[in-house]
Amino acid sequence: MPFFLFPANGCNICILAICRKSCYSIKNKPKRLWTCLKIQKASEDYLETMLMLQESIGYIRSIDIAEHLGVTKPSVSYATKRLRENGYIVMDKDGLITLTDSGMAIARKMFQRHRILTDVFIKMGVDPETAAEDACKIEHDLSQATFDAICRLADSIQS
Repeated sequence: MPFFLFPANGCNICILAICRKSCYSIKNKPKRLWTCLKIQKASEDYLETMLMLQESIGYIRSIDIAEHLGVTKPSVSYATKRLRENGYIVMDKDGLITLTDSGMAIARKMFQRHRILTDVFIKMGVDPETAAEDACKIEHDLSQATFDAICRLADSIQS
C-alpha cells in the first residue's frame, strides 16, 4: 500500500485512508501529510454531524454544527469552505447546507459505523454515553475488514 498522500488541487481535506503502520513508517515526510490525515477525521465528523442534523431537525446550519461538535463558528466556516470546494456540500444564499451525493455517502458510512459500534459496545456492557464516545473515537480508524468482522460478530450475538 503506498503511503504518500498528496492533497489534490491543494486540498486540505482528504477522504483517504492510511493505515497506522504506514503512518509510523513516514515520520520524516512533510508535516502537511500529517495535517491532511488529521483533517480527514474532522471532515468525516463534520459530514456525519451534517447528516445527523439533517435527519433530526430537517436542515443544516453552521451554527448548529458548531454547537453539536463543540467548536467555534470560524472553525466550521473553514471546514465548510473546504468541504464545499471539494464537492461534498453545497450552501445556498441563506447559508443552509446540503450534502452532495459524495458527501452523503461518506456521512452515511460514518454514521452507520458509529451506530453499529455504539450498539456493540452497549451489548458488551459499556454504558451508552461511553459507548457513543468510544465509537466516535475509533469509527475513523477501523479498516473495512475489521469493521465487517465486528458486524458479523454483532449479528452472531443477536442470533
